[in-house]
Amino acid sequence: MELKANDGYRQLLATISDTYTQGQTRAAQAVNAQLVETYWQVGRHIVDFEQAGQVRAEYGKALVDTLAADLSLRHGKGFSRSNLIRFRQFYLAYPKGATLSHQLTWSHIVELLKLDDPLERGFYEQQALRERWSVRELVRQKNSQLFLRLAASKDKAGVLQLAQQGQLIEQPTDLLREPYVFEFLKIPEPHQVSETQLETLLCDHLQPFMLELGKGFTFVGRQYRINVGGTHYRVDLVFYHRILRRFVLIDLKLGEVQHHDIGQMNLYLGYFAAEENTEGDQPPVGIILSRQKDELLVEYATYGMNSQLFVQQYQLYLPDREALRAELERVMWEAGQ
Repeated sequence: MELKANDGYRQLLATISDTYTQGQTRAAQAVNAQLVETYWQVGRHIVDFEQAGQVRAEYGKALVDTLAADLSLRHGKGFSRSNLIRFRQFYLAYPKGATLSHQLTWSHIVELLKLDDPLERGFYEQQALRERWSVRELVRQKNSQLFLRLAASKDKAGVLQLAQQGQLIEQPTDLLREPYVFEFLKIPEPHQVSETQLETLLCDHLQPFMLELGKGFTFVGRQYRINVGGTHYRVDLVFYHRILRRFVLIDLKLGEVQHHDIGQMNLYLGYFAAEENTEGDQPPVGIILSRQKDELLVEYATYGMNSQLFVQQYQLYLPDREALRAELERVMWEAGQ
């Protein structure tokens, strides 16, 4: 019998391979942790030197330039002026220690340091840790103003919780964002798409779409067919949320949502609760995504409903950052009165 066909040999091969892969991962993590710690220490040395008054005021601005030139001569690349400014900024932002060194890469930290607002920076730090965002995912969520979209709809306590803990998914309302942003589809203005085309584009860009939806979503199907009393219906998109343990049904609308759209989604929810849920599943959630919505119509059309049915807006382009920030500032200002 050939050695490669031996079960014991195959197990040995798999064990050694796993051990090597895990060792590589731990080594990379250790190198990253040491690198980030080193950058923090460099920043601390610069700030300590400045604060001790060891350089006259008129030479203060030249300190980083001089250090960059001298350190580059001694150590080569890595000590550019921009890098030294980042090291200094890193220490000033996290003066109690490089707490991120074992969890995020230096590239993550550079993206976080680009945020001046400590609340906003804290949110993205926690989300990157909690959801294990890549640098690319972190950049996308920053550009889409995720923090401002979530924070503008909360009170002061909610905003502070976001900054300190990130977004906690504990109940269906924690899934919601306003608006949802699908800029990753790159649909040029003022190009118009049909509902079917929009659905197709979202499925073709499933990874960024699920990043926009948030943590915990698992894709189940598109145009999910159900049968009620001999009549066939199709739910645009069906997901299962593994944290909340419930189906999430999504219907897409190009224009303003109508009352019959809400009634239809409620039908879908009733069907899934009765026919699709299995032991341990919680009641399903329905989200109608619309370009526009009449808040009063939604209020009346959902009157008396106990189901988890929500009407949320989406847009194809990045939201106005200044408008969102103004709304957040209003929330924080009113809370302080």
